[in-house]
Amino acid sequence: MYAKLHALARGIDRLSETTGRIIAWLTLGTVLITFVVVVLRYVLQSGSIALQESISYLHATVFMLGAAYTLKHDGHVRVDILYRDLGPRGKAWVNLFGTLLMLMPVCGFILYVSWEYVAVSWSMREGSQEAGGLDAVFLLKTVIPLMATLLLLQGLSMVLHSILLLAGQQQDTDVDSAGPDREL
Repeated sequence: MYAKLHALARGIDRLSETTGRIIAWLTLGTVLITFVVVVLRYVLQSGSIALQESISYLHATVFMLGAAYTLKHDGHVRVDILYRDLGPRGKAWVNLFGTLLMLMPVCGFILYVSWEYVAVSWSMREGSQEAGGLDAVFLLKTVIPLMATLLLLQGLSMVLHSILLLAGQQQDTDVDSAGPDREL
């Protein structure tokens, strides 16, 4: 049973890692498009609403779909006055209860409240309110439940890693999310 839980946690970790690394490339796109917008505006005295909106789309996508990757690498802001001094088992308990009592309910709430919001946007194929803008607002809004789903999955991985550590079935480095050199 523990082997299956470990395999599931590792699979979720790989999904978060892959998603995060792919999404990170959108930051390069954001920089390049921003450069093009600036050149168009200040050198050629021209502009494009669609290009300007695409910067916001890419920015939102990077932050929202990169949240699970950031969680996996323990990159979110936390007040760790007590956490940093805890041993591996203490950290596992904090991660377990924090994920179950805070992260998962918040993600569930986001999924619940965003579902109809996104469905209505899709039903009308909502587009930009600006003339010449992107006709893909419905796609941008879809990132909201995707973010919550990816965070829920990474939260499940954290719960599984914590349970495995507390059961003596895993090394402490798997739970502590020590950073980019953490092994899968």
